[in-house]
Amino acid sequence: MTEPLRVVLVDDQDLVRAGFRVILGTEDGIEVVGEAGDGAAAVELVARLRPDVVLMDVQMPGVDGLEATRRILGDAGADSSIKIVILTTFDREDYLFEALRSGASGFLLKNASPEDLIESVRVVARGDALLSPEVTRRVVARFSGGPVAATRPPQLTDREYEVLVALARGASNGEIAKDLHLGEATVKTHVSRILSKLDLRDRTHAVVYAYENGIVAPGTA
Repeated sequence: MTEPLRVVLVDDQDLVRAGFRVILGTEDGIEVVGEAGDGAAAVELVARLRPDVVLMDVQMPGVDGLEATRRILGDAGADSSIKIVILTTFDREDYLFEALRSGASGFLLKNASPEDLIESVRVVARGDALLSPEVTRRVVARFSGGPVAATRPPQLTDREYEVLVALARGASNGEIAKDLHLGEATVKTHVSRILSKLDLRDRTHAVVYAYENGIVAPGTA
């Protein structure tokens, strides 16, 4: 039998954690194994429990979610399977972008539906990343420092570059397969090779890479 996905909740509001715990606790295959009310406690808890997914609030007293993300992923190393999803209300977009650059696997709005919460855990756990194209573009467009001359990664093949452009614009594997007349399995292989060649954690960071290197410009997707 497949082991349940192990989740740690990090938020300074008891009520938020309780709500998330109830939602996730009703879902087969997901287990909330720990909770923390601030970033410092989260770093210690994650190091001890080694969960699959961390749902991380941004603004907390003491060590905030941004610094906690840096510490957790820095301590775990680049090959860690721990995935962090940033919980946000979008009142501090700069925090979100910096969290992405620190290795977080995506965003989740605090007013998301229960179905979205459950899906976010499953998506990041399987390595696809919780990628909301419009949200990612909004953050990158504001904080990437303005227009950048396009830099095509020389290590990518022509087809891999096409796939990178498409996923940076928010296309799913199915949409990329349809547009490029490929099988979905082939697209998945291309995405894996792109991430490996560019040393990127997941699809979210491929999007950030594409914007930062001028491969896709804000507002063109």
